[in-house]
Amino acid sequence: MDNIYILKRLYNDYTKKYLNKILLSVFFSILLAGSTSSVAYLLDPAIKKLFVEKDQTLIFIIPIFIIFAFLIKGGSLYVAKVIMIGVSLEVNKDLQKDMLNSLIKADTQLIDSKHSGKFITHLTHDVGMITNMISTGILNLFKDSLTLIGLLSVMFYQNWKLSLIALIMIPLASVAARSLGKRIGKVSTQQMDSAGILNTYLMEIFKNHKLIKIFQKETYENIRADKFITHLKEKSKKIAIVFVRASPIMESLTGIMIAFLIFFSAKLIMNGELEVNNFFSFLAAMMLAYQPVRSLATLNIAINQGLVGARRILPLIDYKNEINENDSDVNIVITNAEVKFKNITFKYNSAESEVLKNVNIDILGGKMTSLVGHSGAGKSTILNLIPRFYDCNEGDITIDNQSIYSSKIQSLRKNISLVSQDTTLFDDTVRNNIAYAISDATQEQIEEAAKYSFANEFIEKLPNKYDTLIGENGIRLSGGEKQRLSIARAILKKSQIILLDEATSSLDAETESKIQSAINFLTKNRTTLVIAHRLSTILNSDKIYVIESGKVVGEGKHEELLKNSPVYKNFYDKQIRKG
Repeated sequence: MDNIYILKRLYNDYTKKYLNKILLSVFFSILLAGSTSSVAYLLDPAIKKLFVEKDQTLIFIIPIFIIFAFLIKGGSLYVAKVIMIGVSLEVNKDLQKDMLNSLIKADTQLIDSKHSGKFITHLTHDVGMITNMISTGILNLFKDSLTLIGLLSVMFYQNWKLSLIALIMIPLASVAARSLGKRIGKVSTQQMDSAGILNTYLMEIFKNHKLIKIFQKETYENIRADKFITHLKEKSKKIAIVFVRASPIMESLTGIMIAFLIFFSAKLIMNGELEVNNFFSFLAAMMLAYQPVRSLATLNIAINQGLVGARRILPLIDYKNEINENDSDVNIVITNAEVKFKNITFKYNSAESEVLKNVNIDILGGKMTSLVGHSGAGKSTILNLIPRFYDCNEGDITIDNQSIYSSKIQSLRKNISLVSQDTTLFDDTVRNNIAYAISDATQEQIEEAAKYSFANEFIEKLPNKYDTLIGENGIRLSGGEKQRLSIARAILKKSQIILLDEATSSLDAETESKIQSAINFLTKNRTTLVIAHRLSTILNSDKIYVIESGKVVGEGKHEELLKNSPVYKNFYDKQIRKG
């Protein structure tokens, strides 16, 4: 996307709605420009009337006018800045809201494609660049342009010859700023990338702090941290240097210009073409014009940074999901909840090999069906296709003879609950974590779900019971306690289809027994698909499918598979008989 498109997009989608406030800021910028110009102009009568002609009648009036001009200047600048700060923060909120909305609704494949730390960098750092461009850019564009026009008017009023000489500085400053702007765009991209890498690293550090300690990797991680922080520092330093590089350029141009002006002014005064009071008024206007010229000359630096940020986040806001509904899609109606996989082929992206190859599975309604196979065989992929976390490349999946690809996604997922080994909880209260399934659930319903999941046993022992904060991803709870909360959440939802992914692995015998009892309650008379490495938990399944390298290589009940499936028998020999 080119710069013009980005600027139009930011205006139409995020700035246009605040046009009234921006115009109000422009009004105060006009007052600022007028008061600044009047300060320079008032030096003409002040010097002529007070110092040359020694007119006593104006000895109070002119100083009062100057004070009044400065008061208007200061007040107008303050109000204009406050208005634009408010606009920029509103734009910041809108950008972050749109980006989060896009990410929350995004396909699982997009979220899996990038580390969450980089998304956070987009949400904070990149959006900040855009809002800085809008707040600083719009305010400075109007404020400094109008001020410069006012001061140039004073300069031309005092002496047009000197003004023409002074005008030479503006194109020279613009040329210098243009080259700096090109440089800042490239460096800003590098800095944003470095910030994303650092955020990613920090999240990994916090997540794996116990691992760091047990393997005594503190020194190693300190070295890595220093590397990432130093890299970001160097990129930030480059940006800062590019910014300050404008100062010596502008100072040099200003110095040369003042030297020329003093030389020509002296000639004009000697020839009687310029009065001293006109010269001082002109000089004051020119000196006051230095700041707006410098600001306008470096304006494109902030714009380039904002454009870089926009190029990184607008594609995320505009991201079009591959998993979509069609206008013809209807709400799925589930009665028996019988799920069928028909010739399913799937791969995660076009560059990878097929994960599932012509898979046909019948998941019996109201019964328990299990998937068995080595890690990487495709079991979890099969499970993830049912709620349409991913869509298959070929084939069809039906529930009660209704294609899930012709059904509204919300109506599909409303009837599915997921319980996995990697339990996901929020840094919130026990109550809110259970009620995440149904936001308006009553306390009685929550406690009932906790009772049947055996979670009430430990909840009653917590300091604030259901109002206890459990920490990031339930850090204050044991693995079994987290698992029971996850099951309670699924029980509360009362879905007709239950997906269990390694739900009872890595637990002690007593905890596993309680969780198994909770699962039995959860799955009773419901269509259930179970993935488990340990065959002891699925021996009583109504049907078992053996998955090997993305294919179904065996199906049947336990006793049938022992006779007919070498792969299943191998699993059984290793796990049951050795036990």
